[in-house]
Amino acid sequence: MARNGLCLPGNAPAFRATLVLSLLLLLQPIRAGHDYHDALRKSILFFEGQRSGKLPPDQRLKWRRDSALHDGSTAGVDLTGGYYDAGDNVKFGFPMAFTTTLLAWSIIDFGRVMGTEQRNAVKALRWGTDYLLKATAVPGVVFVQVGDPYSDHNCWERPEDMDTRRTVYKIDHNNPGSDVAGETAAALAAASIVFRSRDPAYSRLLLNRAVKVFEFADTHRGAYSSSLKNAVCPFYCDVNGFQDELLWGAAWLHKASRRRQYREYIVRNEVILRAGDTINEFGWDNKHAGINILISKEVLMGKADYFESFKQNADGFICSVLPGLAHTQVQYSPGGLIFKPGGSNMQHVTSLSFLLLTYSNYLSHANKNVPCGMTSASPAFLKQLAKRQVDYILGDNPLRMSYMVGYGPRYPQRTHHRGSSLPSVQAHPARIGCKAGSHYFLSPNPNPNKLVGAVVGGPNSSDAFPDSRPYFQESEPTTYINAPLVGLLSYFAAHY
Repeated sequence: MARNGLCLPGNAPAFRATLVLSLLLLLQPIRAGHDYHDALRKSILFFEGQRSGKLPPDQRLKWRRDSALHDGSTAGVDLTGGYYDAGDNVKFGFPMAFTTTLLAWSIIDFGRVMGTEQRNAVKALRWGTDYLLKATAVPGVVFVQVGDPYSDHNCWERPEDMDTRRTVYKIDHNNPGSDVAGETAAALAAASIVFRSRDPAYSRLLLNRAVKVFEFADTHRGAYSSSLKNAVCPFYCDVNGFQDELLWGAAWLHKASRRRQYREYIVRNEVILRAGDTINEFGWDNKHAGINILISKEVLMGKADYFESFKQNADGFICSVLPGLAHTQVQYSPGGLIFKPGGSNMQHVTSLSFLLLTYSNYLSHANKNVPCGMTSASPAFLKQLAKRQVDYILGDNPLRMSYMVGYGPRYPQRTHHRGSSLPSVQAHPARIGCKAGSHYFLSPNPNPNKLVGAVVGGPNSSDAFPDSRPYFQESEPTTYINAPLVGLLSYFAAHY
């Protein structure tokens, strides 16, 4: 029996009934059609609202102004630019690098179908890589954070008014951070592919820097949260270990450079660096599923039998997130949304969906399905599952609301975001002090500045959503929610 591309055996009726019911619930559309191109445009525009530093003349979100123009000065370096990762004013290097890697992967795999938005996606990517080049300009050092998070989180103020401590944090050979350095190397290497034909000199700079940063990450091994615990925990603490980022960095360097040394590194370290661990997760802290999907492309193209075990891991990841088969750490809400325990659930939804879609494309080219015990999942089914998640975000959900600000008739109005929730500099030129912003934080009024394209943390496991600033796990947007969504929306805009 086959439904929606999932093939089931005839000798397991109870199992089959449970699985088919969950699939029908999950895949049944609530309403017809979405303007995916409009959503794509807005998802990229969001990154302009997160910019730090001196804004360019073509800045489109006009309520933002220049901010943090002296970042790095206390350490004698220029660390202006880059992105605020979420609704606060700290520049955290670990999630920023992951965001950059996923933006690059979105453009590599889906740039050709982005149409007029490809140019804006590349600009968003370059805003990230320009900063990462600054952060890695000193040999043997990676600057991984600007801003004291406790001081910052004690205030509710616009980035343009910021007067909290802009402390600079770094890793070096005495204080290693293979996780954030490995992710930074991955970001630079992935971006070098994007710029290879667009700006060859810039591409070479990115790749050469990636090589050096990866060598530093691999030579001086350790987790950055051991070196910088008080600054990065509990905000972006490395819970998962640094081993996956070393493999992730090597995988992107292999893809970008085609050098044999990285292939040999991956094969030699597959077991040591635990390639098959915790495969049902993918995000700024855990790269295991992404490593296996990325490397599997070569196996499916018939070019790399020596990576076969990575494809087996990738298949295992797919099986671990299928409805009715999902691992206990991957649930589905009654309305059909992927749900993982912890905060900011939409980061899991977009990242896992991106891998589902990406792998489905690789499988399609090889004419392969994914074997999952008594079942097998077709590429078409994986695409449909990813599309169902995107449609949920855009409004096909029990509350009939879009979780992307500015998309559709109903969307979050009170996002947990300082710049969006406080009056703009244009509307209120006078400075708003650290504690003076609390009035706006606690206000029941909608945010005065529309952070177009921002996707919030999303509803809870029961599909309920409070739309209230203090509920930051549900109402805060992040760059790493949007980065994989750029690839997803590009594909669906072109094909639906």
